[in-house]
Amino acid sequence: MKLTEFSYQNVWKTIEESALPVVLYGMGNCADKVLDELSRRGVEPAGVMASDGFCRYQMFRGYTVQKESDFEREYGDFLLLLCFGSSLPEVTAHIYRVAEAHPLLVPNIPVAGDVLVDDGFIERYREEIYSAYSLLADDQSRRVFKGALDFYYTGRLGYLREIESEKDEAFREILRLKEESYLDLGAYRGDTVEEFLRYTDGYKEITAVEPNPKNHQKLCDSLCGIANARAVHAGIADRTGVMTVSRKAGRMPTLGDENGVEVPVLTVDSMGLKPTYIKVDIEGMESEMLKGAENTLRAYKPKLNLAAYHRSEDVFRLVIQLHAINPDYRIYLRKHPYIPCWDLNIYAV
Repeated sequence: MKLTEFSYQNVWKTIEESALPVVLYGMGNCADKVLDELSRRGVEPAGVMASDGFCRYQMFRGYTVQKESDFEREYGDFLLLLCFGSSLPEVTAHIYRVAEAHPLLVPNIPVAGDVLVDDGFIERYREEIYSAYSLLADDQSRRVFKGALDFYYTGRLGYLREIESEKDEAFREILRLKEESYLDLGAYRGDTVEEFLRYTDGYKEITAVEPNPKNHQKLCDSLCGIANARAVHAGIADRTGVMTVSRKAGRMPTLGDENGVEVPVLTVDSMGLKPTYIKVDIEGMESEMLKGAENTLRAYKPKLNLAAYHRSEDVFRLVIQLHAINPDYRIYLRKHPYIPCWDLNIYAV
């Protein structure tokens, strides 16, 4: 794997040097962060665009949100910066259609943390990147690893299409679930419990953990009628304690909300379980989870389905961390259909 010979330059440098007007595509938290980074780099966007179904000519950060056709009439062509994500086939198909009509880049904005993938990132983490690459179990994992870094670095959608695969392959060929004792960390409203049940003919028990109070209530409702299944209202980290989370529903637990609710924080080791399969999607706390699960991972070596996309460093640091905890794991990496590079998961068996 060569890290010094990218086919294209870094996404932020491409934006800085663009001769075309720069237009943000989408609103919300990601667009906020992109605007802040553009301001830091001295780039003034021409505007903000939304898909026709979402455009109400509302205001966002001082810009009137407009349609694609509005910018086409004004500029003809322009550089789009995608600032939202989706796995819905109709939405991703629309994004690819837009990308055929106008240049489109996806700036690397991590879900958690503020580390951007630029030239300094590649140099700073070179040894860790090479180390993680060498620990992966098969050629497809190595292709996914390289393609994900290429995408982070360049912001070009083509890299995602080259490395995507359906979840069926990961569940059928890597995890091969049987009579599992399932621990679901970041269970949201029960969607990944439903996924687990689709891929197994039977199980011993299900423990589903969710910190957000509204999500937890939905989770409890979804587990009604499922035998040997329980919901735990807690967060997961590397030490026990308490944390304050927002009362508002959402996948991302907002910490430190003064109007929020306190929930207990557990470690996997403190739960006293003997899981045979653990799914982990806890919005950037995956590394802390591994630290708090070291005894469990060493003693029982449960199968793992671990989100590796919340932080820019996760794709290599989590691989290294997991190998250090239990070198017997075979570690795979798969990227499932999603724009941007979300649903990038480590599967370990």
